[in-house]
Amino acid sequence: MDTPPAVLTSRADVEIDRPERWAKQLVTHLSRKAPVESTAEGEELTIGAGRGVVRAEAARLVLLAHAPDAEVLAVVKDVLGGHLERFAQREGVVVAWEDRTA
Repeated sequence: MDTPPAVLTSRADVEIDRPERWAKQLVTHLSRKAPVESTAEGEELTIGAGRGVVRAEAARLVLLAHAPDAEVLAVVKDVLGGHLERFAQREGVVVAWEDRTA
């Protein structure tokens, strides 16, 4: 029996006004180049060999990055976090990722 590859995960909780608005803007923009699927976890985007999840909660936007290795994880984090920081520049948003074990 084959062992499934380890999955690296990182999470960013971004406190921001109107998280639903920012989630929609981010997902809509990224969906031009990345397939999107609505899941129980949130709006899931396929970014290269990794996955990014965008979920709006009460007073924050949750970003999740899942990848098979550190290099892919860095790409997913850069795509999600970098775009959000550019979109919300006037809000002074800084995305801080916390790496987790899956």
